[in-house]
Amino acid sequence: MKTTLQLVALAVCCLAGAASAQDSASPVADALRSAEQRAGRNLVAAAEEMPAAKYGFKPTPAQLTFAAVLGHLAKGNDFLCSRIGGVDAPKRTDVAKDAPKDKLVARLRESFQFCETALAKVDDKDLGGKVPFFGDRQVSRAEAMLAAAEDWADHYSQLAIYLRLNGHLPPTAKGKQEE
Repeated sequence: MKTTLQLVALAVCCLAGAASAQDSASPVADALRSAEQRAGRNLVAAAEEMPAAKYGFKPTPAQLTFAAVLGHLAKGNDFLCSRIGGVDAPKRTDVAKDAPKDKLVARLRESFQFCETALAKVDDKDLGGKVPFFGDRQVSRAEAMLAAAEDWADHYSQLAIYLRLNGHLPPTAKGKQEE
């Protein structure tokens, strides 16, 4: 089932990339870069939308706080984009989970800027090539690309719910949608 979902997601990425770059030699990589741009805009906008006083909000005790999701995303971006791009992740000092909103938003924005740079030269020539993943695992570059896109979508959905539970509209629910 997981493989089927990954293949469907890859097909969607390919179609999205093909629609925007029909003559591209790397439609999958182009689709990932497009997804990263969209996710970066939407996730940073969601982080900016939530009032600073609500950064400690979490719907249930078992869930991450809004602030913790942002920290997790920033670290995840550095990890995933460095693996996909075949470059070293930036050496950053940790931002505390209770750091002020402006520091958390800035770190999230920096992580998407790093992703843009790390993914700039990625192409479709070695989608089957192995890249280091979590622990001692090796996965295909294509699988890491799908994991990044899935992670952005998953966490945007999470932040959108947190915003709605606090009476705020997520960025994609406002006038100009960035779907």
